[in-house]
Amino acid sequence: MNLLQETRVVLTLILLACIGLIATAFYMEYQLGLEPCPMCIVQRIAVALAGAVALIGILHNNLGKFYLALTGFFSLVGGASAVRHLYLQSLPPDRVPSCGPDLNYLLENDFISDALIQLFIGDGNCAEVMWSLLGISIPGWVLICCSLIFLVSIRQFKAQF
Repeated sequence: MNLLQETRVVLTLILLACIGLIATAFYMEYQLGLEPCPMCIVQRIAVALAGAVALIGILHNNLGKFYLALTGFFSLVGGASAVRHLYLQSLPPDRVPSCGPDLNYLLENDFISDALIQLFIGDGNCAEVMWSLLGISIPGWVLICCSLIFLVSIRQFKAQF
């Protein structure tokens, strides 16, 4: 298999992983009733962007390094948000930031800067662990998956040199 085909396979695996993560997020929201907090939304957006870039890279079938770098970047953003989210979940109850207005309220009333702060910094809603598997909460699993996507992207990126 040549390098171009190998890059396409890697981008396909990244796309499938991202589709799986987004599908799981929607299942948890609509079937299990878990409402996403602002930081969960940022993580979803990062994963969706990594998947979209992988899809474009597969269809374009050129500039593999560029698409691999972008998937690596977006997975890094998702992982960074997950780390912050895990930090908020690890705080003792007396150190958890207070819950502010709902994100929809902020957006509907044109408090865009406050909404952006809430998306990237989080609030008390983000500190609640609503679900876990094997003792790992949702942002922990997002961190694991984003780390794997990042490592696969960077490994294939380096193979291009």
